[in-house]
Amino acid sequence: LSASMYTEIQRERPDGRNILTHPDYIDGNPDLIKPKKLLNPVKASKSHQELHRELLMNHKRGLGVESKPELQRVLEHRRRDLLIKQKKEEEEAKKLQCPFEKELLKRHQRLDQLEKEREKQEDHAPEFIKVKENLRRTSTVTGDEKAA
Repeated sequence: LSASMYTEIQRERPDGRNILTHPDYIDGNPDLIKPKKLLNPVKASKSHQELHRELLMNHKRGLGVESKPELQRVLEHRRRDLLIKQKKEEEEAKKLQCPFEKELLKRHQRLDQLEKEREKQEDHAPEFIKVKENLRRTSTVTGDEKAA
């Protein structure tokens, strides 16, 4: 499609001049400043250069891109083993809970549920009941202080 458009543009101009001109610096005109190619910041970075150097070295040695350095393989193997070990310990801890601990946990959960229910009931109680309970508490505290 683009090649056909280019040929149509050339045919439309009867005077022989093309719309698409070639750059002037190819002619070798000494007055013109020749453009310099811009540096790619990725390729200019040290990490990219080091990675490229390592890839070339591995290619010369015959190592594939998929193969990792030995240190990286060892560290990944250790991390994997550590995760597996932690999962096994957690499973064993769950299995080793004695019946007494299970009952304590159930009781604790029931007490938490009861406390939540009480809080909900207190929230729905009328304001004058809450104030009256507070007055009773303060009156008993002041009565105890007077006796002491």
